[in-house]
Amino acid sequence: MQAKEFFGRWVALSKAEQVVVEEGMTLIKKDALKVQKNLIICNRCKQKSTKQRALLPNQQYYCPACILLGRLTTQHVLYTIKEPNYFFNISNPLTWKGKLTQNQLSCSKKIVQVQQNNQNYLLWAVTGAGKTEILFAGLADAFKKNKRVCIASPRVDVCNELYPRLKEAFKNITIILLHGYQTEKYKYTQLVICTTHQLLRFRDAFDMLIVDEVDAFPFKDDVMLLNAVNSARKPISSLIMLTATPTRSLMRKVRRKKLAVGYLPARYHGYELPVPRIIIKTDWEKKLKKGKICNSLKKTINKWINNEEPFLIFVSRIDSLNDVYLAISKFVGDRCKGETVFSADKKRIEKVQKMRNGVFQYLVTTTILERGVTFPSLNVLVLGADDELFTSASLIQIAGRVGRSAQKPDGNVVFLCSQKNRNIVNAKKQIIALNLKKERMTE
Repeated sequence: MQAKEFFGRWVALSKAEQVVVEEGMTLIKKDALKVQKNLIICNRCKQKSTKQRALLPNQQYYCPACILLGRLTTQHVLYTIKEPNYFFNISNPLTWKGKLTQNQLSCSKKIVQVQQNNQNYLLWAVTGAGKTEILFAGLADAFKKNKRVCIASPRVDVCNELYPRLKEAFKNITIILLHGYQTEKYKYTQLVICTTHQLLRFRDAFDMLIVDEVDAFPFKDDVMLLNAVNSARKPISSLIMLTATPTRSLMRKVRRKKLAVGYLPARYHGYELPVPRIIIKTDWEKKLKKGKICNSLKKTINKWINNEEPFLIFVSRIDSLNDVYLAISKFVGDRCKGETVFSADKKRIEKVQKMRNGVFQYLVTTTILERGVTFPSLNVLVLGADDELFTSASLIQIAGRVGRSAQKPDGNVVFLCSQKNRNIVNAKKQIIALNLKKERMTE
């Protein structure tokens, strides 16, 4: 293996493998698992497991906590080389020629300052505010100084959307995309875009670490992933967190002045967030199981089809996908094509891309597409919005998929429910309140 593959990264190899690197490179090694009296401790993810749970048939132990990254056992050793920031100096790394609004520019300058001062920072910006573009100046400044940067998100679809945009904006910067569906072999790059689980593979690697959608599952409240963030960044580094729906714990830190915050209540194009229309139908689920949909939805879906506008239909549970898809496909007939998609769907990335390309006009989806994806002229329908799995934050994020394009900044957001509940009411209230803040800001 080349030395570059070890830079700022844990590489797991069997104890039997010989590791040789170039002269002058110091290879640091550590046993993958530390075995104690009753526990094993993983040196990759820092999690503890009981010996009983971690025992293998060959009487060795493995770590069940980070098994998704490949099985790590007591027969493995972790190797790393201290991050050397081995990059070519580029005087003008930003190739993006767009312009920021005045509000975006103010946030952008703050990101540059935070990055230069190695601070922790929360950017609270409404969905569609243009958070990615706001980062560009801070990223460019970091690249000029040969810093290594990571943008991580809990969601695969967010990473897939960020990758081509960052690649276009920084054409001369080496970049890699890392997540469980990727087949590209790892290579050493100055910019890493990855899921938050992939951070477990890094050690003291990044001078600037950005966590997008910091409130999203599975990152939210996950101790292992929080530890991964701290392990992946250098001791002296900046941490920038992005969200449209901050958690209570984040806001508690803000109130206690333990975390600096910036706020952007306006979308980049200046138009308001679409306010959800709430439809109450107590028998919608019974009809759906018979392959039928209510008249009010028929009118709405017909309008979207006639206008050739794409739409997402959200359901709370995977086992509802097929019933909903059968009812919708029966109603639309051959007028348009659609599919179902969920987190473990092997064709998930392919289906989302077909939606982007216009092959599909609609997707019936779980909350995996509630954030981080952008389709022009999109409308959304939430079936069973009163289900407990649809929190206020997720409903706001779903509504935020609509109206993101300056060419079509409006669209329909429909919440179908048996009855209104607190989450639905709070989501609508918060969207209206954000629109009012935006109006006051521009007065």
